[in-house]
Amino acid sequence: MISEEIEIRTGSEQTVHDLTGECERFLSQVDGDGLLHVWVPHATAGVAIIETGAGSDHDLLKALEHVLPRDTNWRHRHGSPGHGRDHVLPALVPPYATIPVLGGVLALGTWQSVCLVDTNVDNPVRKVRLSFLAG
Repeated sequence: MISEEIEIRTGSEQTVHDLTGECERFLSQVDGDGLLHVWVPHATAGVAIIETGAGSDHDLLKALEHVLPRDTNWRHRHGSPGHGRDHVLPALVPPYATIPVLGGVLALGTWQSVCLVDTNVDNPVRKVRLSFLAG
């Protein structure tokens, strides 16, 4: 297995950050089949396979705001108002994804991208671990 940790600056706004390019760069060192595992070691972020650039990333954030409103009704109350919702996010958008790799290339569908989902405005920098397990 080969593994690498990268750092992503998400800033101070909720975001869906496309990681596909970083995943492809990481996979440029392999040429076989296997699995790419993407792991976010944070309690307030997740990984999603979603279309980007056509509004779906914005729609995902809007849906998360509807399901997990940024209000003061959360028991977990440290951080900015509504931060408790960020700690529930990984139950809905898990902190990992595993994608097949064929001939060193991600086996994604036509419109699929690997994305970091970060609703935590208190943490502007995220770590992402990319690991390739040869098949």
